[in-house]
Amino acid sequence: MQKYTGQKRVLIAVDCIVFGFDGQHIKLLLVKRSFEPNKGKWSLMGGFIEADETPNDAANRVLELRTGLKDVYLEQLQVFGDPNRDPVERTISIAYFALIDIHRYENQLNDDAHAEWFLLNEAPSLIFDHNEMVRLAKKQLRYKAALHPILFNLLPDRFTIPQLQALYEGIYQTEFDDRNFSRKVLSTGLLIKLPEKDKQTSKKGAFYYRLNKEEYLENFESFLNFVPNPDKLLSDN
Repeated sequence: MQKYTGQKRVLIAVDCIVFGFDGQHIKLLLVKRSFEPNKGKWSLMGGFIEADETPNDAANRVLELRTGLKDVYLEQLQVFGDPNRDPVERTISIAYFALIDIHRYENQLNDDAHAEWFLLNEAPSLIFDHNEMVRLAKKQLRYKAALHPILFNLLPDRFTIPQLQALYEGIYQTEFDDRNFSRKVLSTGLLIKLPEKDKQTSKKGAFYYRLNKEEYLENFESFLNFVPNPDKLLSDN
């Protein structure tokens, strides 16, 4: 087979940004790099694409290899191609991100990989341009959370308003007024109130709700206005 002549080698890698929700906090999954350069430093889950696989296949393979996680929905974020991003060789990285229920996947995590969850505001500095990848993934996640029902996939079939509020506060890294949040989210008419209460956090308890998925698909725009100051919260911060 004819090959292109006069071309220098460029490596292609994938990096996986995995956010998780534990019922109270949004966290970021990281591993320690096992080889030089920057051996022992915190990193995203990354690896090179093999000659016979697609970028999506590589991302799923790398994530399972580095953490044990499999069957995780990964969404392509962006290509990172600064010529100097990797000090060893010219490497282009295709970044992917995911948002998962930590409890649903906790038994899959491989102890051999020493992957650890960090609160977003307590995450350590990362190697190469991984901090920039996380920043852009957070921005994309906030955008999608305002337009799509992805966050409800992290909640159990029945949930409380405080649980839903904690999830959105974690995504947007801010605090919402309890009464305003409850009023706005209930005003959408897309939640179904259940007779049972969660009394684990208080004697009075909080009613459980569930999402009316059929109504959501038809009227998802009802959720677009319940997040306060969306322009500010969808910023790069």
